[in-house]
Amino acid sequence: MTLPDLLAVLSGAAVGLVLAVIGGGGSILATPALLYIVGVSNPHMAIGTSAIAVSVNAFANLINHARRGHVRWRNAGTFAFAGVIGAMLGAAVGKATDARVLLPLFAVLMIVAGIAMVYRKTEDIIDVRFSRANMPKLIGYGLGVGALSGFFGIGGGFLIVPGLVAATGMSMIQAIGSSLLSVGSFGATTAASYAIDGLVDWRIAALFIGGGLIGGVVGASFATHLSKQRGALQRVFAGVVFVVAAYMLYRTSIGH
Repeated sequence: MTLPDLLAVLSGAAVGLVLAVIGGGGSILATPALLYIVGVSNPHMAIGTSAIAVSVNAFANLINHARRGHVRWRNAGTFAFAGVIGAMLGAAVGKATDARVLLPLFAVLMIVAGIAMVYRKTEDIIDVRFSRANMPKLIGYGLGVGALSGFFGIGGGFLIVPGLVAATGMSMIQAIGSSLLSVGSFGATTAASYAIDGLVDWRIAALFIGGGLIGGVVGASFATHLSKQRGALQRVFAGVVFVVAAYMLYRTSIGH
């Protein structure tokens, strides 16, 4: 196994771990990891490859959370269905956007996500059921988050979790588990769009997925036990996001 192969596995494990623990955030690190750690040179190739890797890892983590009773399927399904439509539109626009514009915008979104992660409420609210009252919010949030996910080639979990909480009032651990259906669906939609244009490195994706599956098993166990202590983890993650975003802005500013 070459060094880039090993780095792909380790990066995938880190992304899978974070994705399983907080339902998002891991996916926003995937593209920078492929670009600056693994060494994928084409930004659009990195986006397409990260999308398929994040999608598979999200579905694997969804199974882990479902076994623990954290998934509210009807709410999750409605949000995901609307989001897939948004993701198809967003991916079409993203592929047509110059990488010199796309990457700085991605970094700015990371900073916004980090700030949102710091201020995200961590206390449980209530158990919820699907209803006509929350359907419009689920569809609206799903479309918007899906469009951003497709445009930037990310799973969008860091936006899906607060979106589900805002639309339904479900608890954080339920939103984390339920969000993974959308993360997987959005990622698959974006990946399919990029794969059609040959913008997926399947070998790197397989290595990334392998590492992510290992990290996801560990992360799902942590999520259950750390649900009342996640504030500290969110602040640590936000710090990582800020550092990566600053590095991306630096790299794009000097033309590398």
